[in-house]
Amino acid sequence: MGANGHHESFPWKHIIGFLLSLVLTFAALWVALSSGLPLKAVIVIIVLFAIIQASLQLFMFMHVNESDSGKVQTFNMVYSFFIAVVVVAGSIWVMQFVL
Repeated sequence: MGANGHHESFPWKHIIGFLLSLVLTFAALWVALSSGLPLKAVIVIIVLFAIIQASLQLFMFMHVNESDSGKVQTFNMVYSFFIAVVVVAGSIWVMQFVL
């Protein structure tokens, strides 16, 4: 919704979000395929691009910040992400002892 409470006629926010997503995707692809950087630097850069792109998706397309309960939604997203990271990291940690 726009500032006056009505829906905007043209989805500029979505188009800008889509274009930024494309730029981040192609930038990560370039870094991975032809940057010539050391492997650790490539991994760090790609993870940073992924975090930026995930944030972009949350705020541009999922409208996390546009409702009255935006803080609750943001907290729930962060908590869910934290749980997912703990599960994945814990699984990788356990697998290193098994394999």
